[in-house]
Amino acid sequence: MGWPGRIVLAGMLVVIAVVGWAALSRQFAPTSNTNAQRFDAIIVLGYPADADGNPTPRQLARVSEGVREYERGVAPRLILSGGAAHNGFVEAQVMARIAEAQGIPASAIFQETQAEDTIQNACYSVRIMQAHGWKSAEVVSSASHLPRAGLIFSRLPVEWRTHAAPALTAEPGAEAESLLETMKTVRYLGYAQWAERCEP
Repeated sequence: MGWPGRIVLAGMLVVIAVVGWAALSRQFAPTSNTNAQRFDAIIVLGYPADADGNPTPRQLARVSEGVREYERGVAPRLILSGGAAHNGFVEAQVMARIAEAQGIPASAIFQETQAEDTIQNACYSVRIMQAHGWKSAEVVSSASHLPRAGLIFSRLPVEWRTHAAPALTAEPGAEAESLLETMKTVRYLGYAQWAERCEP
């Protein structure tokens, strides 16, 4: 094998190693740093609305699960996090409309409207918590998203645990979503956790 072939082989091995590292990190990602069953807030991580500003199934599933946890008494308030990261519609505002339609009083809903990625979802939500003196949160999101969210929240100064929102329907593209989350985990581990670090 000549040098070009060796370089290609080495590059392939590096890619395999990095993806394997991310997959293992996701497999063993923390799911909590506390045994608490009650929290000061429930943080629902954002997902884009559709092109018309209507909730997508994944967004609806996350908010609906946050509402269920609120109704179970897990926490007395919701922090809905997400800006206009993917289109002109602020995710937190769309999510707040869902939560209110499902019976959550406006006084129990706090909107974080600036975040453009999961690092900012976590950081800006914790800023809201700190401003109110809240110390703990349950973090609600899609199951495929939570390993990366757990890695991010593990670096923040709050007590937390993750909670998966079950899909409302069979979601097409679930395997692609899982692969995308693995690639985002690669980016987080190799770059974003330092370059995009956000201090609450």
